[in-house]
Amino acid sequence: MRGTSMYIIPKPQCLQYQEGQLVLTHQSRIVLDSNATGKTFSHAKLLQKELEKLLGFSLALTKGEKESNSIYLTLQSSLRREEYLLFVHEDGILLQGGSEQALLYGIQTLRQIIAQEGACLKCLEIQDYPDIENRGYYLDVTRGRIPTLDYLKSFADKLSYYKINQLQLYVEHSFLFRELSEVWRDDTPLTAEEILELDEYCDGLHIELVPSLSTFGHLHKLLSTKTYAGLCELPDSQLQPFSYEDRMQHHTIDASNPESMTLIKKLIDEYLPLFRSRQFNLCADETFDLGKGRAKELAEQKGVDTLYIEYVKELCEYLIAKGKRPMFWGDIVCGFPEAIRKLPSETICLNWAYHAGVTDEGTRTLHQAGATQYLCPGVGGWNQFVNLVESSYQNISKMCSYAHAYQALGVLNTDWGDFGHINHPEFAAIGLIYGAAFSWNREIPTYEEINTQIAALEFGDSSGQLVKRIAAISYKRVFEWYHIVRLKEMDAKQKSSQEKQEYLMALDFTGAKVANDQLALIIQGLYENIRFIPIEKRSIIKSYILAAEATQIFNSIGATLQKYQYNASNAAAENPVALACRLEQWFHQYKSVWRSISKESELYRLQEVIAWYADTLRSLI
Repeated sequence: MRGTSMYIIPKPQCLQYQEGQLVLTHQSRIVLDSNATGKTFSHAKLLQKELEKLLGFSLALTKGEKESNSIYLTLQSSLRREEYLLFVHEDGILLQGGSEQALLYGIQTLRQIIAQEGACLKCLEIQDYPDIENRGYYLDVTRGRIPTLDYLKSFADKLSYYKINQLQLYVEHSFLFRELSEVWRDDTPLTAEEILELDEYCDGLHIELVPSLSTFGHLHKLLSTKTYAGLCELPDSQLQPFSYEDRMQHHTIDASNPESMTLIKKLIDEYLPLFRSRQFNLCADETFDLGKGRAKELAEQKGVDTLYIEYVKELCEYLIAKGKRPMFWGDIVCGFPEAIRKLPSETICLNWAYHAGVTDEGTRTLHQAGATQYLCPGVGGWNQFVNLVESSYQNISKMCSYAHAYQALGVLNTDWGDFGHINHPEFAAIGLIYGAAFSWNREIPTYEEINTQIAALEFGDSSGQLVKRIAAISYKRVFEWYHIVRLKEMDAKQKSSQEKQEYLMALDFTGAKVANDQLALIIQGLYENIRFIPIEKRSIIKSYILAAEATQIFNSIGATLQKYQYNASNAAAENPVALACRLEQWFHQYKSVWRSISKESELYRLQEVIAWYADTLRSLI
């Protein structure tokens, strides 16, 4: 057996090395079994295309009997649907799959092997299958950032590479509903054609694109329009100035008004047919205002819990009648888990928790109540310039272990965009891979082990330092994005000078200078890392450098505001005008990164935050 220099993510259930070597030559061929179907051919074309990149030469593609020194793809009915066998022997490669989907998984494994080993392959045998059937990823496309279709397709490619088989896009207002022009007129929403094209693309990769639509809480733009403001639980919410924080906390629909249900069902009717999935996520999370406004009288009669569960039940029954299996977020029902039994038995409860110290208490409670669960961890990117890598490892590994222990139906790893989606979606790759690896195989590697594997496979990093440097960035933040936004919004909400002073001075900037010095070393290290990474993967380094620079800049901004506004001496404080220029120059670069994968979306709202800080800095002199 060779050393530990070759990695496969997710880790196969069984891998055995053998004596001997296979050399793939330019005369080798990819051979499909004579009974191969259309999707098998498209998977073989994917393998052919990728091998040309990896080897520098293309392998011819044909159909028929297995031949010497070939890669032979065949279905094997005795295997489970997602199970594959991969044999690398001296006379060729045999890949057997229980389905076309399993064949694709075997191809992804073979791609990873050849990416590391080249044309000369050590003989081995792999038997592999997932421990959890449903392995999903949840991408926020609502709270500031709407990706382009091209990016979403490339993202599906990455999901497939790591054997993730479900994708959900979080939609509140970011879809172009025909009769809601009042909602999307200032935005760049996803269209029906884009959803149809993405659904088709995902299906080709055996990824189920599951529709997800806010139907209860989190309806800020819809309930802020002139037409539908009267359906908001809290009256006059539409009169308030925009606030990232308020958008997160409020705008629950009035469950006591029959027009609310009529509207939501109408939106479901328009959105649902675009997906071939037999499931539908109706969300229904964080209904913070329920029973505090227009539905108060009904809530007092029935109880808030009953009002909540009756509304969700009606939507679940509506979806079931249309042949769809309903999903909903479980944060509210966790407070009264016995109510799970009031929902249709088909209903899936999405049990989420995102902190590093998560225990199995919530999972155990819902399990005992009879809930069918997905466990939903998070990649830790929201409200961050760079994801909280170590924290996300702790969270995802624990939540996946609970999923295995409590026989969860699936894992849905989440990537949110709270407060404008400042976080670059590509930074979630590390957390994405954690979720893929830990849901596929119940044997969870250590933090150091999996990061070494990710460095090699995802980044092609031969130095072994890149993931360590990435992980260090977020822990050098002193002025966090959440506080950055809240301070700006205090000004917009006309909070008193004393309130703003108390808020800013409660933040500890004593470590800002040390943190910025350490960030300078990290940035230098990122530049040094470039030579250890393949040319085609190097563009991500600029994005990480920009994120590290943003962390530095805002650390200094916080220290500068404290010094010039409230006479708090701090070595991290800088000349305010020079700092304002530095901030604006940074944001110019940030916008190019944003536009490389996202539509314009709500980039203008981030611009407002940046401009406010630049203007505030200049006003200090």
